[in-house]
Amino acid sequence: MSKLQRLPASVGNAESTPIAAEKLISGNPTNMLNNMFTNAKENFFCGVWSSTEGKWALNYSEDEFCYIISGKAVITDADGHSETVEAGDAFTISAGFSGSWETIGEVKKFYAIYED
Repeated sequence: MSKLQRLPASVGNAESTPIAAEKLISGNPTNMLNNMFTNAKENFFCGVWSSTEGKWALNYSEDEFCYIISGKAVITDADGHSETVEAGDAFTISAGFSGSWETIGEVKKFYAIYED
């Protein structure tokens, strides 16, 4: 029987990973990922992610919903259009998006990712 699973806004059991050198644009950011749910098909994931300050390249092969819990980031697409997102903002990033993510200070978000 399936049941409701609550997701706390915590990176409690998070896995710490640095940004790959080939994607790094500036800074020395470290990401924390606490994946709290993976479906049976292993193509839908959600949890909490956080990052320290820095900027890196993005190339999305998945669709992602994000809700910023705390902090601020600047997302810039390949055409140079930038959007600042901060605590309380919800948004999506579609598969095929390329550009950059810049964490200002530290940021934490809920994420839900779907991969075909």
